[in-house]
Amino acid sequence: MRMVLFRRLLGEVLRSQRMERGMTLREVSAEARVSLGYISEIERGHKEASSELLASLCSALDVPLSQVLVEVSDAVALEEAALLPTPIPVRTGPERTREVVASAA
Repeated sequence: MRMVLFRRLLGEVLRSQRMERGMTLREVSAEARVSLGYISEIERGHKEASSELLASLCSALDVPLSQVLVEVSDAVALEEAALLPTPIPVRTGPERTREVVASAA
């Protein structure tokens, strides 16, 4: 079964925020005082960001932490919904219908 990875979704949101602002990794790195390589790993979902690091990145991006967390939460909810089994009505004979559960995984 596929699972939702918070760190991957957080990285996607942080990258999106950086790109919206037209900032490079180098600029965020200098502003947040975090190594460029580490920020890259976070954006790709390979590393976890501590709360202190996340606060520094949000400050460097000039975006409230609460906004980043809401965006990540929304992305988690969408992925969870996509992973839920979906009932599909199936006709099995004259006027008989039953539901079969299909999984997105």
